[in-house]
Amino acid sequence: MTKMEPDRPPIFLYTDGASSGNPGPGGYGAILRCGSYEKELSGGFACTTNNRMELLAVIMGLEAIRWDHARVEVWSDSSYVVKAINEGWLEKWQRKQFAKVKNPDLWQRFLAAYRRHYVSFHWIKGHAGHPENERCDRLAVAAGHQPDLPQDSGYLETQSDMFEER
Repeated sequence: MTKMEPDRPPIFLYTDGASSGNPGPGGYGAILRCGSYEKELSGGFACTTNNRMELLAVIMGLEAIRWDHARVEVWSDSSYVVKAINEGWLEKWQRKQFAKVKNPDLWQRFLAAYRRHYVSFHWIKGHAGHPENERCDRLAVAAGHQPDLPQDSGYLETQSDMFEER
């Protein structure tokens, strides 16, 4: 990777995911903040899981960044996502080519977005009054309650794989 551009300020990415039932309808919410610029992202699916939406929120935020080699600080209440990075789980999963890992489609997509930037992860306690986390939660919940939500094809594929003969 090349050096970070010194004239670019850091980007703060706040994320959350939600599902009504696990699995059930769900959504993700993300806030990107860079200097005085702020952008909100959200979306939902008819049948998904909370962990998929937590991870997708991070992916969507990273993919929305318009330049490479950005300094990005991700703030998430998802132990699943934060520990996967900070505790080295993702590296182990990669070495095993994502065998027996939940959400391999999203982790591979995450890696493509993650490798474009200099990213650090911070865990925050959910539903504890953190303004950006609370806003992301509202975005995620609202997105998961929209009518006519699309299917989460990645989730459906992993479920059908469980029943295939090997």
